[in-house]
Amino acid sequence: MKAREIHSFEELRTQISDKPKAYLLLVKRGSEQSDCSIQNLEKVDAADGEIEMMIADVATVRDIHTVYSVTSVPTMLEFENGRFVNVLKGCHEPNFYKSFFKNAVYSAKAANGEETPQKRVTVYSTPTCSWCTTLKTHLKKHNVRFTDVDVSRDQNAAMEMQRKSGQMGVPQTDINGEIIVGFDKTRINTLLGIN
Repeated sequence: MKAREIHSFEELRTQISDKPKAYLLLVKRGSEQSDCSIQNLEKVDAADGEIEMMIADVATVRDIHTVYSVTSVPTMLEFENGRFVNVLKGCHEPNFYKSFFKNAVYSAKAANGEETPQKRVTVYSTPTCSWCTTLKTHLKKHNVRFTDVDVSRDQNAAMEMQRKSGQMGVPQTDINGEIIVGFDKTRINTLLGIN
């Protein structure tokens, strides 16, 4: 996927103003994680041109990350109709990005009345947590798109998780701003409409 280079916050605002879905990847070129993110995104199909992908290097563009309180890179910002709606931190595999964008196109179509849009779901987890694995397996089984944040590798995400819930234990699930600590299957199913 070819990303458009963005040089200022004003340019970003102009680019996203009329787009149903747009993404900005904030990076610091030369850092391992940022370069990983850039390379893996380049391997992803652009979803038939329905995705507006942009990139900005925080070493030279200094007025975007402060607006969205981004303190670590790589970080992808998601916009819907010019509004900031979600954040995705870290480097992910090409297949993750492909699935993420495929779901974004689905959600954009849903917003146009074709189908019901899915809620934003973020799972805070660690690789050694068995309940985290159980939770993610449950979501995948029901085709729920989610962002998985490994708090053992991202200290800022761990602090953000603790700020939201007041707790450090994992898993924690953020469903459209509502926090669920642990694998509370009944509550998760209710919030996501899983029968």
